[in-house]
Amino acid sequence: MLTDTHAHLYAKQFNEDRDAMLQRANKQGITRFYLPNIDKGSINAMLELEAAHPDQCFAMMGIHPCSIKANYKEELAAAEDWLGKRSFCAVGEIGIDLYWDKTFLEEQKKAFITQLNWAKELRVPIVIHARESLDILIELVRQEKDEHLQGIFHCFGGTLEQAQAIMDLEFYMGLGGVLTYKKANLGAVIKDVPLEYLVLETDAPYLSPVPHRGKRNESAYIRIVAERLADVKGISLEEVAEITTENALAIFD
Repeated sequence: MLTDTHAHLYAKQFNEDRDAMLQRANKQGITRFYLPNIDKGSINAMLELEAAHPDQCFAMMGIHPCSIKANYKEELAAAEDWLGKRSFCAVGEIGIDLYWDKTFLEEQKKAFITQLNWAKELRVPIVIHARESLDILIELVRQEKDEHLQGIFHCFGGTLEQAQAIMDLEFYMGLGGVLTYKKANLGAVIKDVPLEYLVLETDAPYLSPVPHRGKRNESAYIRIVAERLADVKGISLEEVAEITTENALAIFD
């Protein structure tokens, strides 16, 4: 059994074959899918998918850093309203993205801290988006860390030193298609990271693993990531599946 801890399966890219896509994943042993929110415009589609597959799809609530602009308080208000209506498995995905635009860095920091504190109050984990901002976010988490703050650094692609800092915070690292990219050289880092700190993800429909790179990603491909992780670690696919799924259940449940 494998678990996809980060997949935007409600995205429009799946509108033509969503059920078939889920069936393909099920055939590969993937039976649990955790759905990170993007902004107030994605909430309805995400919740509709969760309602259609309540035993497999589990919604998060948060505002993606790329949606944090001048009107970020409006976006935060929408997320906060939903967090007051019902429970969610996590606050996510939240964080800082400096790849596309550095204009709203301070707003992204404020939004991250605000949402992080919601998670502490609600006793749920956070799922962190850290694109060209990993050191900043590690430091912010370190400053805010208490016994109730836990979570995942989604799409980890950092150094061994950054991995150690994340482990020191008792957070997990999410691994996806990037692990299969030769130029990323991520395997050399992950080889020295204990499996107990790792979870698997696709970020579907983005970041497809080799040999599907450049095409739409989907949850069935998480098996490719698991096989690559097993190869890096020199262990069986079954051991990777068992431990990463145990980690996912521990963080979200």
